[in-house]
Amino acid sequence: MNTTVHTRELAVLVLEDGRTFTGRSYGSRGETVGEAVFCTAMTGYQETLTDPSYHRQVVVMTAPHVGNTGWNDEDDESSRIWVAGYVVRDPALRPSNWRSQRSLEDELVAQGVVGICDIDTRALTRHLRERGAMRVGIFSGDEARMPSHELVERVTAAPQMAGASLAQEVSTKEPYVVQAVGEKRFTVAAIDLGIKAMTPQCMAERGIEVHVLPATTTFAQIEALSPDGVFFSNGPGDPSSADHEVGVLREVLAAGIPFFGICFGNQLFGRALGFGTFKLKYGHRGINQPVMDRTTGKVEVTAHNHGFAVDAPLDEDSHTEFGQARVSHVCLNDDVVEGLELHDANSGVLRAFSVQYHPEAAAGPHDAAYLFDRFVELLSSNTKVGA
Repeated sequence: MNTTVHTRELAVLVLEDGRTFTGRSYGSRGETVGEAVFCTAMTGYQETLTDPSYHRQVVVMTAPHVGNTGWNDEDDESSRIWVAGYVVRDPALRPSNWRSQRSLEDELVAQGVVGICDIDTRALTRHLRERGAMRVGIFSGDEARMPSHELVERVTAAPQMAGASLAQEVSTKEPYVVQAVGEKRFTVAAIDLGIKAMTPQCMAERGIEVHVLPATTTFAQIEALSPDGVFFSNGPGDPSSADHEVGVLREVLAAGIPFFGICFGNQLFGRALGFGTFKLKYGHRGINQPVMDRTTGKVEVTAHNHGFAVDAPLDEDSHTEFGQARVSHVCLNDDVVEGLELHDANSGVLRAFSVQYHPEAAAGPHDAAYLFDRFVELLSSNTKVGA
């Protein structure tokens, strides 16, 4: 494996509040703007970079040393890198892993991802924790020598994440099918709001034929498939802007079709049930977030990537037009809602559920993989099965 030696030019990172960090170029040269967020994962950077939920975000890695396992062609979660920019402290001099096919920086250059290295990512993360996620720009080469006030103006001219409608930008344009592994047991319509490749794979391994559909899909198109269940995926943007998707989900719930949602899908489920959503100060991102499953009392270490959350009461059921809703999972760091359940108002039978985190977690942890089994149980208990 040949690794390119990249020249390090002057680069600066400029936050919208004027805080500036000076470092060296990493990846592609030029300029980029987006929302600055930090990720606490120590491994799995390839999965992070290719997660569509990071669309229009500049990811700051809190792990100090990044890139030492290189890049391969098997671990991508989608067809491309989605982050708007990448920030690391110490890039690996060379990759050292038997699966590596090229270096991380080679891939960043190939896909035009502007980054910065050799900065104090610990100080930057502390700043974001205190001030909250905000817009940021990375500038390298000649751009880095511009007056700081001009760079701040470029950053503040970028759109904010609040109010952003992004799911349709990352969604598949055409439907496709992921076949069940072994005997087919169920058919599920999966709405792609920024789906990760491992998600339909986890379903397929459990005998589910997954029809992945664009974010613009209507309920009539879902109904035409006669699915045993419907799934809403993870994805980027502000859930308050996704009125079309919420409307479709309300039709799904009204029709009594079993539903499972992940991350953005959880937020849209909350909206469909009548709850509000809000932007977190700096979000949850990484693979070490503690969550309690309140149905079992089990604490899981989970993978997260979200900047918005559902505003629902933690300690009481809520009556909705579709049944009784309750919070099923909660983050132990800050009591943020991490999962919802919908039960039939009369029988108490589970009809739909969602989680805010990522149970597919290709890079780990895998504590929450049981949720796909829970979905299979929901599909099995539905009266449509075998009809």
